[in-house]
Amino acid sequence: MRRWGEKLYYSFNYYLQQTFGCKVYKVALNAGMSCPNRDGTIGTGGCIFCSAGGSGDFAGDKNCSITEQIEQGIVGTSKFHANAYIAYFQAYTNTYAPIQRLRSVFTEAIHHPNVVAISIATRPDCLDPEVIQLLAELNKEKPVWVELGLQTIWDDTASYIRRGYELSCFEQACKNLREKGLTVIVHVILGLPGETKEKMLATIDYLNHQDIQGIKLQLLHVLKGTDLAAEYEKGTFSVLEEQEYVSIVVDCIERISPQIVIHRLTGDGPKDLLIAPLWSTKKMQVLNEIHHELKIRNTWQGRILEV
Repeated sequence: MRRWGEKLYYSFNYYLQQTFGCKVYKVALNAGMSCPNRDGTIGTGGCIFCSAGGSGDFAGDKNCSITEQIEQGIVGTSKFHANAYIAYFQAYTNTYAPIQRLRSVFTEAIHHPNVVAISIATRPDCLDPEVIQLLAELNKEKPVWVELGLQTIWDDTASYIRRGYELSCFEQACKNLREKGLTVIVHVILGLPGETKEKMLATIDYLNHQDIQGIKLQLLHVLKGTDLAAEYEKGTFSVLEEQEYVSIVVDCIERISPQIVIHRLTGDGPKDLLIAPLWSTKKMQVLNEIHHELKIRNTWQGRILEV
């Protein structure tokens, strides 16, 4: 059984250590952007699960400059004793702005002396050639990662969550980004309403055949103020139980190509907004259970574990 450091999968921490040779931590930023799924271009309500913070509930204060947010993030994460930082543009759609604005905020981040890379969360339908060319230029200075919120490959689910673009759009965006040498990281949500385990695993199988370099596995969170919360309160769907989620995540790990970095195995829902599942607030417990289940399966299969 192949190992990546102490893990039985290609973990983000292992990738960071091998790439940068030191402890690296992410600083989440808010560049004050919007989203075509909110401003009326595609829709006005956003994705059904997305909070008012545009998935950037842990990001910095948009009223502060990018440099100020990075400095505040460094101070706020000092207990982790990081030596370098990734500037993570997290809130809303971070390539949805005039090119001059994008150049300004990304350049400010990439030139910060403690930043070793920038990671940009965006939508596949917000990556026109001019934007990709800008990212490619910046990628020559420091690594630039582009995070795409695919969530699922299934058209019926994509329509239900109001994703707002076709799978072909995602595929074209990946192709365009990779042609310019940019790293692609894909977000997948596990436990979306109506999706069986088989459907979730089919999304993983599909991504194994795409030219992507990283994946984030995210548990579906029901947050206050979202349309998903209204559906949940009606009893339209149920969320995954803890052991059910652990089992599905391990199934995913065992399927994901060993060349793809696994950036996340679960997620943090803001406690003041989280309606369900409440067990997800115990993130370390969930991660420990995932790693325990992974070891048990590999032992049962007769593989040698270097514990």
